[in-house]
Amino acid sequence: MILGMLTKIPNSRARNNVLLASGIGSLLVGKKVAAVTLFGSGLAGFEQIWRENHPDFEGGFKERLEESLKFYEETHSDEINRKLHVVGIPIILAGTIGLLVFRPPSPLWLGSLGAFTGGWVLNFIGHGVFEKGAPAFADDPLAFLTGPVWDFMNLTGRNGDSDVVDVDIEVEATA
Repeated sequence: MILGMLTKIPNSRARNNVLLASGIGSLLVGKKVAAVTLFGSGLAGFEQIWRENHPDFEGGFKERLEESLKFYEETHSDEINRKLHVVGIPIILAGTIGLLVFRPPSPLWLGSLGAFTGGWVLNFIGHGVFEKGAPAFADDPLAFLTGPVWDFMNLTGRNGDSDVVDVDIEVEATA
C-alpha cells in the first residue's frame, strides 16, 4: 500500500520523507520488519540525493562518515542543544533497541516507546528553541548514524575531533 502511494509522489525528497516517517510510525506500532525496511529505504534514498548534490565527493564509507560527522559538529554549536543531545541520543538509542527487542504492548515495550519519544522531544527542543536550526538529518541522512558517534565523542571529551577513524581504533583497542 505505501509503495503504491510512493509512486505518486514525484519529488524524491518528499518520497524519502514519507519512507522515513512510515518507518518510524511502523516502529511505534510494533511492526518491526516494516519499520526497518521503510526507514532503511528512506535513508538510502536520501543518501543517493546527498551524493548527487555532492558530485565532487570521493571516498568510501569511512570518508563519508567523517564528512557527515564534520557537518554534524557544525550544526550543533549551541551549548544547551549539545547537552540535550548528549542526553537525548542515548535515550533514543535505548528506546529504539527496546522497541525492536520487546513485544508490544508489554511494559518494557511501552517504556521503550516512552524513552524513544522523550529522547526525540529533547533533541527537537534543542534545535527549535536553542540552536534555531533544522536537525542535521534534514540535510545529511547519515546524521542518524553520526549523531551517536558525535555523542560518544562529547561524552569522552573528544568533541571537535571529528576523525572517525581514530574513534574506531580507540574503541577497538579498549574492547
